[in-house]
Amino acid sequence: MLADPGRARMVLALGDGRALAATTLAAEAGVAASTASAHLAKLVHAGLVQVERHGRHRYYRLTGSQVGEALEALARLAPAAPVRSLREGTRAHAVRLARTCYDHLAGQLGTAIMGALIDQDVLAGGDATFDSGGSGRDRLSSPGWDCDYQPTDAGRAWMDDFGVKIATGSRRPLIRYCVDWSEQRHHLSGALGAALLTRLTDMGWLRRAPASRAVHVTSDGRAGLATTFGIKAP
Repeated sequence: MLADPGRARMVLALGDGRALAATTLAAEAGVAASTASAHLAKLVHAGLVQVERHGRHRYYRLTGSQVGEALEALARLAPAAPVRSLREGTRAHAVRLARTCYDHLAGQLGTAIMGALIDQDVLAGGDATFDSGGSGRDRLSSPGWDCDYQPTDAGRAWMDDFGVKIATGSRRPLIRYCVDWSEQRHHLSGALGAALLTRLTDMGWLRRAPASRAVHVTSDGRAGLATTFGIKAP
């Protein structure tokens, strides 16, 4: 399903969990509407994408966070795509700086925030790094060696003070992590990662790109990230 470049671009465009119209996905893939419709039908049949009907229009989204996690894992294995234009280079750079990984923050900004939460004793457990050298075996994320990240008492107070709201009664694990494909470090996922991205967006510190996983830092965000996390954001 993902071997076709057009389908791959469509699925990557849906990687932030939002629903996008078929016309938007056709433009993202660089194909005609009829070709996009055939691609999307295959993705729906394969269970990677689901379709929602709103009036006369169809919107598509990933079937769940597991698909987003699979995309992030595959991206760590895939060679870098060739950059054929200034537009492609600009978008690729933006995605590396800050992007969504389904419903949480990834890229340089995502890993920097994860590191800051550990440095500031909001989270305990591990050092947020991913070692790809040496034996080639990452003991921080391999099965049986998972980091046990947990919020500290000070961290729970910080979440309340910062306005991070976790859905009541949610069965989703509070803290999970992904090995970031571009940074080879951990970024925060789970219920806390999703709630933190929502809070940063609601505060106007981050702004999502209209049809891409890229996330842009606003001027308020640059000031806030520096004060709160000690991060010099792009």
